[in-house]
Amino acid sequence: MVWLKVLIVFVFAIIFWQDYKDRMVYWFLYPLVGVLGFLIQLFYTDIFLLILNSVINLCFILTVLAILWVYAKLVLKQNLVNKGIGIGDVLFFVFLPFCFSIISFFILFVFSLLFSLLIFLILKVKNPKMETIPLAGFMSLFFGAVYISTFFVNCNFIFAY
Repeated sequence: MVWLKVLIVFVFAIIFWQDYKDRMVYWFLYPLVGVLGFLIQLFYTDIFLLILNSVINLCFILTVLAILWVYAKLVLKQNLVNKGIGIGDVLFFVFLPFCFSIISFFILFVFSLLFSLLIFLILKVKNPKMETIPLAGFMSLFFGAVYISTFFVNCNFIFAY
C-alpha cells in the first residue's frame, strides 16, 4: 500500500514538472494515475463501492466538461480543447475520479482548481509573460500533497466512507 502511494506521488511530481516546464506531459501518466488511485482506493473499500464512487465522480467531471464546452462554444466562440483547456488537462480530469470517494473528490477537485488559480496568480506577478495555466501540473502538485498527507495522518475517509 505504501509503495502505491509513493508511486502515485512520484507520478504526480512528473506530471507537475513536465506540465510546468514544457506544457507537454506523457499521455500514459494520466491513466497510470487512475490505475494507481483505483488500487489505493480498493485497499480501503470493496469493489462495488469503488466502482460506484468512480462512476459518480466521472459523471461529475463529464458535467463540468459539458458546461465548459457550452461556455466555450456560446460565450467564447472557440473550441474547448486546445483553446480553452489542453487535452492533457481533460485526460487528467477523466482519470482523477478513480482516486477518491465521492464527497472527498468533489471537495478536493474544487480546492485543487482554487489552488491552481492562486499559484498562477502568484507566479504571474513574478513572470508577466506567463499566459496559460499548467492546470494538470498545478492540480498534480495539490493532489500529490494530499497523498503525502496520508503518510502522516490517518485520513482513510478520503478513499472510502
